[in-house]
Formats: sequence, C-alpha cells, structure tokens
Amino acid sequence: MNFEHILNRITEIIIDYGPRLLAAIAVWLIGTWVVRGLTKTFIKTMERREVDASLRPFLQGTVNTLLKIMLVLSVLATMGIEMTSFVAVLGAIGLAVGMALSGTLQNFAGGVMILLFKPFKVGDYIKAQGYGGTVKEIQIFNTILKTPDNVTVVIPNGGLSNSSLTNYSAEARRRVDWTFGIGYGDSAAKAEEVIKRLCDEDPRILKDPEVFIALSELADSSVNFVVRAWVEAGDYWAVFFEMNRKVYDTFEKEGLNIPFPQMDVHVHGN
Repeated sequence: MNFEHILNRITEIIIDYGPRLLAAIAVWLIGTWVVRGLTKTFIKTMERREVDASLRPFLQGTVNTLLKIMLVLSVLATMGIEMTSFVAVLGAIGLAVGMALSGTLQNFAGGVMILLFKPFKVGDYIKAQGYGGTVKEIQIFNTILKTPDNVTVVIPNGGLSNSSLTNYSAEARRRVDWTFGIGYGDSAAKAEEVIKRLCDEDPRILKDPEVFIALSELADSSVNFVVRAWVEAGDYWAVFFEMNRKVYDTFEKEGLNIPFPQMDVHVHGN
C-alpha cells in the first residue's frame, strides 16, 4: 500500500516536473553555448577596437558573469520557480552595496571611461583637477601624475573623467607664442627683421606653417610684437626659453631697446 502510494507520487512528480526539468536542461545547455559564443565575440570586438589590455580581463569577466546570471534566472524560470522575490532581494542587495561604495564605484566607472575613450595616455603631460604633470600610470581607480618638480600626485578617476582637462601631448606639433617689446623711437621694421632672422636660424622652428610676426600693441611704455611659431611638441619649452634669451642678447647688439616700466619724478622749488 505504502509502496504503491510512493510509486504513484513519484510518477505524478515526473509527469508534472519532468517536461520542465528537461526544458531547463535544454535551456542550460543551449544557453551555455550561447554565453560562450557571445563572450568570444566580445573579446574579438575589444581586440579589434584596441581596448586597453589592462581593462580587457575585467570587462570580459563582467560580461561573462552577467550573461551567466541571466542564464541561471532563465533556467529557474523555466522550471517554474517564482523569481519576483529573488530578483527583488538581489536588487536590494545591489542598491545597498552601490550606496555604500558610491565614491569607489564612481572612481571605478571613471577609470573604465578613461581606458576606453583614452583622453590621455601614459607619457602625456596633462593639467586637471588643479594639477599638472606627466601621466605615469592609469589605474582602475586612480591616475598617477609626476609633476615637473618630481612630486607624485594621485587623482581619483571619478572627478578626472567628469571634468575638463588639458592634454599638452595630444598633438605632435604645438604653437609657441611670444610677446617682444621695443622702445618708442626704435625701428619697428628692424625689430621685425631681427625676430624673423632668429626664427629662421633655429632648425627646430618649422617652416610650414610660416612664422607669424605682427606689431600687436602700442603699450604704455613699449611697442609690442606678437610672434607665433610652430615646433614639434617635444621642442616646445627648449625653443621658448632659448628664443627669449636670443632676443634679449640680439636686441641689445642691434641697438634696439627693451623697455621697462619707469617713473620720472620732477621736483619743483618754491
């Protein structure tokens, strides 16, 4: 009697849940194959788009994990298990973790964005968040800068990815700007000729685009010339400083005065 009852019960369970179990197994097998294929496609896409190598393992793992979670939920739903409460619990846990790690997650997301879109790379000189320096390392949470005076600056990626920054190394060429002044009464034509000669003599200054020289301002105590020249990015500061010295030395030899602010005091007797 008991044996027959148990056998009947097992038969009922097989009839009721057998098709669902078979369907769940089929969903698992097919889903596993699909997840594997999608993961491989995602990896090839990252390689084709040259995503940063340090970011690939994380992105691959994240995508693979999300796909597997979706597969497990699909299998459980196929077996007839109520998923509403389960999903609600997962959502609550995710919300709590997200609120607790909001700053960390923001920095993490910023690091992902920087590595994906590459507004700068290691070796670039940038200014951001009130700091300027050469990028030494791009981590997933922070970016490490080395300032010209050899100070290490750690900048969180969250703010770095959401604010303006200046990348001085993004282009192969940069324009150097100077303002040189001569005294009133000096020859403007001669000053322009001297500046042009000094620029032509420097092989680091590019011929194309041509050097631009123009009288830009009749100031209170000087006649000012603006000079704009193009150089390779790596030559920028060397050319800038050396040209200042050359102009100072040559103007004096050519009889051109470099004015400076001064005050004449007249004393009147009673």
